[in-house]
Amino acid sequence: MKKKNTTYRFALALAAGASFMLIWVSMSVGLIGADGDPVNVMYFGVIAIGGIGALAARRQPRGMARTLVAMAVGQTIVAAIALFGGLGRPWSGPLEIVYSNAFFVALFMCSAWLFRRSAASPANGEEQPCVST
Repeated sequence: MKKKNTTYRFALALAAGASFMLIWVSMSVGLIGADGDPVNVMYFGVIAIGGIGALAARRQPRGMARTLVAMAVGQTIVAAIALFGGLGRPWSGPLEIVYSNAFFVALFMCSAWLFRRSAASPANGEEQPCVST
């Protein structure tokens, strides 16, 4: 019987929590612009990347790590579109957009790192490469 992988569960909880918080914040107060600004709908694309990636990866740790990196890249693209397109002004300045999006990028990257660590641990059931020293 496989041993439970705590690192994998923590990575999954972090990814789910960050995704929930991203949707909650973007739809309630808005990360870009004023409350209810339609530009915040772009964040559903980041969540879609996560959902499609999780299905494609079949929730295996290595695939999930790649999915979370893709979500971080998607989050960065949304921020870049907002910055270079001048979206959200005058309510959201450039620093506010950078910092609020960087927070979610960091959460997604931390989750990806934890999934990667989980993939490297023998508790996940994957065979480890034989390395002689």
